[in-house]
Amino acid sequence: MILGILLGEMAQKIAIVEDEAAIRRMYAFKLKYSDFVVVEAEDGEKGLTLIEVERPDLVLLDLRMPRMTGEEMLRELRATDWGEEIPVVILTNISKDEAPRTLWHLGISDFIVKSNATPQKVVECVEKILLHE
Repeated sequence: MILGILLGEMAQKIAIVEDEAAIRRMYAFKLKYSDFVVVEAEDGEKGLTLIEVERPDLVLLDLRMPRMTGEEMLRELRATDWGEEIPVVILTNISKDEAPRTLWHLGISDFIVKSNATPQKVVECVEKILLHE
């Protein structure tokens, strides 16, 4: 990634939409350390606005949040011209079995259970998706 910046390529931007500040900061730190630009929001409403303004290359989205759940935010995101194609990775402590089935119909790129994945695994997932999208 550093070579890409030296060659004039822009760093890829990741949006983290997560209500727990400590968790949001942990993932943001790891992604920034891996040469990504990171923008953050603490709920789905702010996440939608942030994504519209910042146009990230990928979104990490929690499901259980105040004001607007991750599923509600994703549904609204997919209904826009600017948000219908953005890769979204669900990053939650809800198991796949407990998660709403509609998530897969809304075009998620991956589903990660936070308690089962290290921050490095999240970075690797982001890199894999962005290299293949």
